[in-house]
Amino acid sequence: MHTVANSDRLKYRLMSSDDEALLWALDQDPLVMKYINGGKATSREDMRSIYLPRLIQYTSPAKGLGMWAVSTQATNEFIGWILVRPMAFFTDFPKTDNLELGWRFKQKVWGKGYATEAAEAVKASFIRPENSNNQYTVKVFSALALPDNEASIKIMRKLGMSYVKTDLYSDPLDDEVMVCYQVERPE
Repeated sequence: MHTVANSDRLKYRLMSSDDEALLWALDQDPLVMKYINGGKATSREDMRSIYLPRLIQYTSPAKGLGMWAVSTQATNEFIGWILVRPMAFFTDFPKTDNLELGWRFKQKVWGKGYATEAAEAVKASFIRPENSNNQYTVKVFSALALPDNEASIKIMRKLGMSYVKTDLYSDPLDDEVMVCYQVERPE
């Protein structure tokens, strides 16, 4: 089983469909959803019929893939999540050596470094020797964002990622022009 070690302020666990209420509540804040869909809250029906089935498709506890719940160590409060899955997962040619990192956090914790700390912890878990037999051979970590999502781009840079390109990215839910940042896996 793939694990993510606790970081300085945060702890992690792989999410499942049992986390519907947490995922839905996070998606009710228009500012949290601004760069996802223009600020529209996710309905319970969409959560159940679209987003949870997608989560189940790419979740693999053995490989560490899925959405990692992020909670504070001090209070055990759920504050957001970190996504990790192969780039282009929903295409005919997912890139198993290139893992996509993504994040979504409650507005009240923005600006405190939690997203960077959590993404770094999840990224580091794919480099730790105890997880090496249960994962893809990761060569690159990538992240995508809308070009005007400056907060996410700032996190990408803090993770050591560099701009690669702006391109149209296709997903069964939407086609969007996104910026792509990447960093090679350290040896």
